[in-house]
Amino acid sequence: MHATDYLKNPDKHVVPPIVVVQGGEWQLKQSVLKAIVAQVLGGDEEDDLSVTRFAGKETELRSVRDELLTVSMFADQRIVIVDDADDFISNHRDGLESYADQPARSSTLILNCKSWRKNTRLAKKVTASGLEIDCSELAGGRLTKWLTDQARDQHGKQLQRDAAGLMVELVGTGLALLDQELAKLAAYAGDREQITAEDVQGLVGGWKAETTWAMTNAVRDGNVAVALQCLDQLLNAGEAAPKLLGGINFVFRKLAQATERSRTGVPLNVALKESGVFPRDIDATDRYLRRIGRPRAEQILARLLRADADLKGASRDPDRLQMERLLLDLAGTTPLTT
Repeated sequence: MHATDYLKNPDKHVVPPIVVVQGGEWQLKQSVLKAIVAQVLGGDEEDDLSVTRFAGKETELRSVRDELLTVSMFADQRIVIVDDADDFISNHRDGLESYADQPARSSTLILNCKSWRKNTRLAKKVTASGLEIDCSELAGGRLTKWLTDQARDQHGKQLQRDAAGLMVELVGTGLALLDQELAKLAAYAGDREQITAEDVQGLVGGWKAETTWAMTNAVRDGNVAVALQCLDQLLNAGEAAPKLLGGINFVFRKLAQATERSRTGVPLNVALKESGVFPRDIDATDRYLRRIGRPRAEQILARLLRADADLKGASRDPDRLQMERLLLDLAGTTPLTT
């Protein structure tokens, strides 16, 4: 079970004697552990004397078993957590298998590990009578859903889908950092119910994000020298080319969508609005598309896809050269390919 499914309604799931919390997403793990403690003990781990934690690399199974079998003076149940438990599991697999056959009735053992081999006898025993919660990194639709749910449940805000996608492009997939940025955006929105992509563009990412938008605006306006200067600043500052492509995609995919809509007879400025172009940018974007012409505009999406493939290994050219070529193509200064 993935952590996001468990956290929707923890009380729906009975906490068994053994729980495995595996994966590398720290934020999800903390939320899961907090939910389990609240469900089993009815309180917070930091204030609960019925919770004992061990460092897996320095711990023997005997010490963990003794703690599991000790009757708590403060509650009917107790929780024992083994952190960084990968080596602990490997070193004491036989003993853990034996414990899984006859676990303590009044204790919950939580194995907090990075990876979990599901084809072992221990894993099969946990599957049969325990609970395994997957805290692996979120991506794609699951990540944007986590963001929108977090905005609603923790901050009382509606995070627009475009805004969630842009946050991932600018911040990455780490939930802790995304949550920090979400809190700033909620405070910035004030009394407004919605957090927009325009809010994200103005607040998230610092000078690197501002320089990325300056670069895309320069491409749109035909200021190739400025666009290349911005690219040089970003690459010299250590920004990865795929991340920069994410920002370019966010802007120019909308233009590709608007071009396609306009083919059906929708006025271009209406198509731009419907495709999510910021109102303040519609006039400038309209002029851009008319400047480069429909044949080139219809190639925008294909050009972005080719850039993505090239950066992933389809081209042997240096990333800088690939990005420079992309900006020149989007600006309309290179010959049109067919």
